[in-house]
Amino acid sequence: MSHYLGIDVGTGSARACIINVHGEIKGLASHEIGLWQPQVGYYEQSTTDIWHAICAAVKLALAEGSVDGSTIRGLGFDATCSLAVLDHETDAPISVTGPAFDTDRNVILWLDHRPLEEAQMINATGHPLLRYVGGTMSVEMELPKVLWLKRQMPPELFARATFYDLADALTHRATGGDSRSFCGPVCKQGYVPVGVDGSVKGWQEDFLKEIGLEDLTKDGFKQMGGVNGVTGEFLGAGDLVGPLTAQAAADLGLPAGIAVGSGVIDAYAGWIGTVGAKANLGPHPRGSEPPEDGLAPTFTRLAVVAGTSTCHLAMTRRPLFVKGVWGPYRDVLIRDHWMAEGGQSATGELLKHVLNTHPAYAETCAQANDAGTDVYDYLNARLRQMAAKAEAPQISWLGRHFFFYGDLFGNRSPIADPSMTGAVVGLTSDKTVDALSISYYGAMEFIALQTRQIIATMNEAGHQIQSIFMSGSQCQNSILVGLMASACNMPVVIPEYIHAAVAHGAAMLGAKASTADADGKTEHLWSIMSRLSKPGRVVEPSGDAGEQRLLQVKYEVFLEQCEAQQRYRKMTDAAVVDWTRT
Repeated sequence: MSHYLGIDVGTGSARACIINVHGEIKGLASHEIGLWQPQVGYYEQSTTDIWHAICAAVKLALAEGSVDGSTIRGLGFDATCSLAVLDHETDAPISVTGPAFDTDRNVILWLDHRPLEEAQMINATGHPLLRYVGGTMSVEMELPKVLWLKRQMPPELFARATFYDLADALTHRATGGDSRSFCGPVCKQGYVPVGVDGSVKGWQEDFLKEIGLEDLTKDGFKQMGGVNGVTGEFLGAGDLVGPLTAQAAADLGLPAGIAVGSGVIDAYAGWIGTVGAKANLGPHPRGSEPPEDGLAPTFTRLAVVAGTSTCHLAMTRRPLFVKGVWGPYRDVLIRDHWMAEGGQSATGELLKHVLNTHPAYAETCAQANDAGTDVYDYLNARLRQMAAKAEAPQISWLGRHFFFYGDLFGNRSPIADPSMTGAVVGLTSDKTVDALSISYYGAMEFIALQTRQIIATMNEAGHQIQSIFMSGSQCQNSILVGLMASACNMPVVIPEYIHAAVAHGAAMLGAKASTADADGKTEHLWSIMSRLSKPGRVVEPSGDAGEQRLLQVKYEVFLEQCEAQQRYRKMTDAAVVDWTRT
């Protein structure tokens, strides 16, 4: 039987996922990758280290599933939206670690916030392309990082650099080809597909010159991958990049010649691995089975990829501009269709922070360990016990007077303000495990309410989101998933492979590449998704009218907290604008 291999490179590990022609996972393994933080706000990785982790994960997955490598027909990659830098002559890594630039760390990670000044400078231009990134270019995107390198690197070193979205760097390593996906450049590098708003070359020459990156316009934009069809090649998700080279095959423990598909950002692989799930959504006007002959169901389905951070992805037939939501991005998954990307900068990380900083955290961990469970499952059980003891109608009743606003890591959507912070109403002197449980619940409630805010903002702009298809580690949290459904008042669909939906999506890219004919034409991505997606589990909103009333009020308070913080900052900034040290 034929198999397909997906490689998912996350923030902390590389994962290999092997599926068969029915979409069933036959092998799954991961290997940690290094992460360096040379100073606060700086996060770096190494493509060499990442490749070694990928190779280890692939070999483990093959062994775990007793899969013969000769049955692998296609290989797909996804990765975090991080910037990788290679020498254009030697392919050697070029260091991103200033000021000496003498390490082998050549990846600036997505969550790196070093180019704050550069992002502000880019946004001050007001250039029309900023419309396609939600109005402002985030510090998490890759172009501000390129500008930072231009301003910090020796000129001769910068001139040797070729810049890749990490997924493209990996397909380059696997095939030796230098094609780029539309996904990374369009979403994170300021590339505007030809024909959009009069774009002729994809790269906007006037914009790059205005922000001080005129170097990138030389030699047909070769440092960024070139001009499509002239000095470079840009491909859709899963389009054939080329065959696996002999060297890469030897590294991976696979035969040479396997079809390698164009990669995508990890969140977009989550969309691929999630929204095709077959789900019975009951009487709602959302459709139930994804038809083979149309994309209509995708336009009402929001993919929520929830891990360390959370991405919210929706597809439309026409461009819809939403303030604070990245995009609309054309061609990044399916040609002539548009993607919008909302997001929360930290969700899994927020929950971790709330727990780690509470006085009762050590005691809670000890109790969870004694109970033989992890701290999140323990706290969920604790909340249920607290509700039962209080004879509460629902767990949400316990947090009725606790108002937690959790933008501790800034706001990605829909405010698009990295200076946003957290706030709490309802603090007490209680330092017990029960108090930690309420703080933990408050953080989960915040995540759900902010998801509702993002959906409402998108729907007001013309989206028609009616259901959530969720993937990532947070799917394991039953209380959080229930809150998402109830707060947003729409069903949440959980994929069969909770732990591997993103890697499963990457494997579908490999399946698509394997269908390439002599002219490179491949099977449609939606057809691949319909064929290889597995049934999902549906979580419906709470039917308790009292809980719905409570969550409505909590949402109104949440919006007030969001608005009040911005207003308070403006008031105090105005008060101190002329205040000087005496």
